[in-house]
Amino acid sequence: MDKHFEPASAEARLYRGWEQSGAFAAAPLGKAAPYSIMIPPPNVTGSLHVGHALTMTLQDIFVRYRRMQGRDVLWQPGTDHAGIATQMVVERLLDKEKTTRKALGRETFLARVWQWKEESGGAITQQLRRLGASPDWARERFTMDEGLSVAVREVFVRLHEEGLIYQDKRLVNWDPALQTAISDLEVETRDVKGHLWHIRYPVEGGGEIVVATTRPETMLGDTAVAVHGENARYYGLVGKHVILPLTGRRIPIIADDYADPEKGTGAVKITPAHDFNDFEVGKRHGLATPSILDRQGRITLAELGAELGEMPEFVRGLEGMERFAARKAIVAELERLEMLAEIKPHPHAVPHGDRSGVPIEPLLTTQWYCNAGVLAQPAIAAVESGAIKFVPQQWENTFFAWMRDIQPWCISRQLWWGHRIPAWYGPDGAVYVARSEAQAQAQAGEGVALTQDEDVLDTWFSSALWPFSTLGWPEQTPELAKYYPTDTLVTGFDIIFFWVARMMMMGLHFMGDVPFRTVYIHGLVRDEKGQKMSKSKGNVIDPLNLIEAYGTDALRYAVAAAAGQGRDVKLGAKIVENNRGFITKIWNAARFLEMNGVKPNPGFHPEDAKLPLSRWILVKANAAIRSATEALDAFRPNDYAQACYRFAWGDVCDWFIEFAKPGFSGGDAAEIHDVAAYVLGILLRLMHPLIPFVTEELWDHFGYGPQYSLINAPWPEPVGVHEPEAARAQVQWVVDLISQVRTVRSEMNVPPSVKSPVLLHDAAPETLARGDEWFEAISRMARASAFGPLAGGVPHGAAQAVLGEATIVLPLAGIIDLAAERARLTATRAKASAELQKVEQKLANADFVSRAPETILEEHRERQESFAAEVARLDAALQRIA
Repeated sequence: MDKHFEPASAEARLYRGWEQSGAFAAAPLGKAAPYSIMIPPPNVTGSLHVGHALTMTLQDIFVRYRRMQGRDVLWQPGTDHAGIATQMVVERLLDKEKTTRKALGRETFLARVWQWKEESGGAITQQLRRLGASPDWARERFTMDEGLSVAVREVFVRLHEEGLIYQDKRLVNWDPALQTAISDLEVETRDVKGHLWHIRYPVEGGGEIVVATTRPETMLGDTAVAVHGENARYYGLVGKHVILPLTGRRIPIIADDYADPEKGTGAVKITPAHDFNDFEVGKRHGLATPSILDRQGRITLAELGAELGEMPEFVRGLEGMERFAARKAIVAELERLEMLAEIKPHPHAVPHGDRSGVPIEPLLTTQWYCNAGVLAQPAIAAVESGAIKFVPQQWENTFFAWMRDIQPWCISRQLWWGHRIPAWYGPDGAVYVARSEAQAQAQAGEGVALTQDEDVLDTWFSSALWPFSTLGWPEQTPELAKYYPTDTLVTGFDIIFFWVARMMMMGLHFMGDVPFRTVYIHGLVRDEKGQKMSKSKGNVIDPLNLIEAYGTDALRYAVAAAAGQGRDVKLGAKIVENNRGFITKIWNAARFLEMNGVKPNPGFHPEDAKLPLSRWILVKANAAIRSATEALDAFRPNDYAQACYRFAWGDVCDWFIEFAKPGFSGGDAAEIHDVAAYVLGILLRLMHPLIPFVTEELWDHFGYGPQYSLINAPWPEPVGVHEPEAARAQVQWVVDLISQVRTVRSEMNVPPSVKSPVLLHDAAPETLARGDEWFEAISRMARASAFGPLAGGVPHGAAQAVLGEATIVLPLAGIIDLAAERARLTATRAKASAELQKVEQKLANADFVSRAPETILEEHRERQESFAAEVARLDAALQRIA
């Protein structure tokens, strides 16, 4: 074996070996029980980020585990066409060529997008290979593949026929820069330092009502002023009218609970075409809905109709003006007319397009909608009945809260790249929804000129079909029969509404069954301090850089070990570097065993092992197998990683190999060699889902099976062990003795080169006999110069520790300066105690706890726990030499 494991040279070779051997392939015609996971399809424009590193590692752990259990695993890979993101990428390329998509025309532009996709899209699938992900790449799908497009059209047509897809004129999030409706997911709320303008609205017949607004430019489209029905200030005004400033229009004063008496002036302007809340107020009161901003965010007076000619010259002059320029002009005019009562600074949240970066506009447009309220009911029932389980379970509450108040889903987008809406229009405006243009023509009649809808579908519409469209639906394929419903969905909480819930709705409606049995929700990846990663903070981590520096296994171990249920994952270069030490430890242990002639013996039967050490490590292996299996079955990857760590580093490396060293050349060498090889094989199989590369390299090198075969090796199972409890008790006593002695020596600063006697007070004869039997290991590993019973009283300057019925006594007088050690320990304890008090005072401060971010509070709780443990340790150390 090489002195070091070299990930850079090994990983690509091993991955290629797995892929070429067909190790990732599902077998839909085979008889093995299926296990299927759908990859959350990354955007075709994307590149590997830390979120992918977490979710893909977790999925790969689960599929490798099930594959080793003999299940027929389908991990379905693929990418999403990502409508807006991809169109923007290609439009930026066209911009460099001094042209635009509109100059090219739709067909030419789409050809350019497909060309970009073939040449540059899908880089992320290569990056997922770097991560060790093992989906069935031969089945890779793209949401705009012809087969998936057929499924999209079929779903659209059927839902339209059932009345669940329809056209409606409603407010949408409109991005004036991208010129399309966008989903709530694509809206980013930003805090801005704005103003609250208090505007005087003259009441018809005398008096005035002051209205507070953050958007004076939309007042041109006001159709009412609302006050709360129980607001005494305005009680007598309800039913009267105001004269809308600048325009002279007459609009009513209405009573509506939406007007908060405690907010602003207690009176609000109602502009139904430009505010989601106002739109609902307008519907309740039957108000008109004139739009005064066009799709570019410019003033338009067209919908104010016949009144246009009667408008003051100032208002007519606003036509075509950009919205924020119009705001300045309107505020200046209100000031000139002395209709501005007050201007107050007003920090508030403003929705922005997450890609364009511009403030979005609520815009009243005709769009295609899906009746999510009807489709949501079976999905809600599936979670209530337990047909779908959320892990951790508390995410069910988030799911229910949203689903029980779900709104119509706007599914149309004003883009060119995407699934074009299968609807055609006749000259008279009649709409024909069909699976193809030929079918639409048949509906319309021969000779009727048809024009297809220009819009495309929301990307989430096609990805909602992912669990069954990828398996060949609407065709009844063997894959669909075997792998649907899928077993597990692994994803982040941020897309529960946008993807998870929609897959449930579509799966239940079209397949008559849930799309997955379990939804495992993991946390966010944060930096080493627990802060959210962002470009502005400069703390974004590139997982590919971590792979280059420390190897894939170290990264995978780091994210899995931190992925506790309901907790975010802290990740940074230092954490991954530290975890590389675990990979190195395993490599070095295997190298040591090889140097001592250890190799697999197919004829070895663990139940025949006779030596206490052999039986003890087999008992430990059984425990590790049970712990790892239970953790994986319960979706606790951190507990699985911890079980692997305890067994590999603790049981095997720290104790078994150290105890076995003399045995490799002694009279028991044959059994020691066989047990060592057997346990190494268990360890490699147990850890393969977690750290696949180093385990496969060692498996192949030692010849446990054909090359690249660990991925399909059987998951280890506990074995029978002769008199397991006797072996466990004997060896565990030695482990505990050595550990206690090491702890005392470390606390007392005893130099490692100096040996000291290890004496037992009040020890039973069998305990002393056991110590004599294991003296070689005690001498070597506990630095013991002698072992035996304590004769007489405890000598001055001895340190003590309790083990079972006996007390361990370490005579240290003459070896260390006891007074100096006592002073050092006392000073260290005082310092730790002072730090503990500081942290506890902060955590007892209600003001600090209420204001501090959760990441800061978590950091303080961790420090409190650490200092408390340090104080307890130092108290114990002082007690030993009291």
